[in-house]
Amino acid sequence: MDKEKLEFFRKLMQEQLDELLSEAERTVAGMTDAKENFPDPTDRAALESDRNFVLRIRDRERKLISKINEALLRLDDGTYGICESCGEDISEERLTARPVTTLCFDCKKRQEVMEKARGK
Repeated sequence: MDKEKLEFFRKLMQEQLDELLSEAERTVAGMTDAKENFPDPTDRAALESDRNFVLRIRDRERKLISKINEALLRLDDGTYGICESCGEDISEERLTARPVTTLCFDCKKRQEVMEKARGK
């Protein structure tokens, strides 16, 4: 992959990373600043349910942040865009859709078929 494409993917992932970190900061600030005291148990339960939902989303985003950081390291060491299963290049279309991917389309499809067969 040429340097221009690599920089495109670096910028794409860095922007996504910055946005995720900003959202995480807002979530933490919102949860620590909030002084909600609802005497009604239903209101408290609704607030807790909403907070749990947000925390589940942030946990998924935390995992994505880790994957982005790993992909940025692969960009630095020259292995970005190479399938870790078969060693072939991952298509630019796939990388554009999912920049953190480590598998080409065929290997990912094969992995999903095997997972489905095992009942996961």
